[in-house]
Amino acid sequence: MELTSSIAKPKQQKRKARRKPRRRDDFLWKAIVEDVSEDFLRFFFPEADALFDFSRKCEYLDKEFDPFFPYEENAATVRYVDKLIKVYLKDGTEKWIAVHVEVQNQRGKADFSSRMIRYWYLMKEKYNVSITALAIITGSNKKFRPKPYVDAFLGTKLTYEYNVYSILDQQEAVLQANPNPFAVVILAALSAIRKKKVTDLELKAIKHELNRELTKRKLDVVKHKGIMNFIKYYMNFENPKMMITFDRELQALTGRTTPMGTEEYLLQKREAEGLQKGEAKGRHDEAVEIASEMKKDKFPVETISKLTKLTIKEIEAL
Repeated sequence: MELTSSIAKPKQQKRKARRKPRRRDDFLWKAIVEDVSEDFLRFFFPEADALFDFSRKCEYLDKEFDPFFPYEENAATVRYVDKLIKVYLKDGTEKWIAVHVEVQNQRGKADFSSRMIRYWYLMKEKYNVSITALAIITGSNKKFRPKPYVDAFLGTKLTYEYNVYSILDQQEAVLQANPNPFAVVILAALSAIRKKKVTDLELKAIKHELNRELTKRKLDVVKHKGIMNFIKYYMNFENPKMMITFDRELQALTGRTTPMGTEEYLLQKREAEGLQKGEAKGRHDEAVEIASEMKKDKFPVETISKLTKLTIKEIEAL
């Protein structure tokens, strides 16, 4: 996969309605960059292992600059994620990776490149170290391509160029062939752009396929969980019950028998809240619906019975 850089020499409804806007993508991006920071750096900078000293943990100092770039809770225009990563080179020197993620496909009121150079200036003024900046574009607007910042007046000219990576320009086959786990994160974001008009069942199948891609890379439990959380929440189901089904299917695939933790608690909470919202179906009918979906996905009858509490005879009759 090539990094496009501006650093040049210089039961489910059949209707496929538009999916509800994703919410809080910015927080998901912040979390995933930290969860798999080394894979993130290797993905965008092929020379990372020769350049960076990964025996020293990355540090994140973007909170220091949050007051200069306040978060807009209900912003209708463009929103950004800013991550400031402190890394060490193998020669012991400190360097900085400024990661700017554009999480909407609108241009917004402020010019993108103006924001980029402002962030660079604040970092340079505070730390006076070398900086590289990366703009990751997640939107579906093919016409939006950030340009270098240029300010010229009466013979004085300032130009600021930075790396640009547009997810929309990427190819699924190339990402699937990339063994780096962060390629699966990009695959999830690419699916969110290209497959907006899908049913919940189709979306569930997409998430299962992304999980299979992730499993191929044989990650440790913590890293797998971090990326899987990104996949789970980056595109929301229209029907919240589908998340319950998806979580149960994941548990069946992984054979998890660990005590209930935060995610399990939230799963049960979602299920309880769904039942309290006046749904017409009772617990048995819900179990039948879930079992039917799992059967379509070719789960073993014994597994379906264990998770839904239905008898094998009931499941075989579906």
